[in-house]
Amino acid sequence: MENETIDQCLERIQQAGYIPVKRIEKPIFKEVIKKGEKGFIPDNQQVIFEAILSKDEQ
Repeated sequence: MENETIDQCLERIQQAGYIPVKRIEKPIFKEVIKKGEKGFIPDNQQVIFEAILSKDEQ
C-alpha cells in the first residue's frame, strides 16, 4: 500500500497467512522538460512482493 514501510507490508502479508517468496523493485520515472528536450528522472520506487499461502493456512 502507498505510504507504508516495507516492514509494515511484510507484517500485513504474514497476518493474511502468506509467506513472501520474491521481492521485485520497479523504478517510477517522472517526465521533465529541460531546455526544450524531454527527459526522465527517477521519482519513486515501487516494491512488489510475491507470496504463497503458508502451510499453516492450507
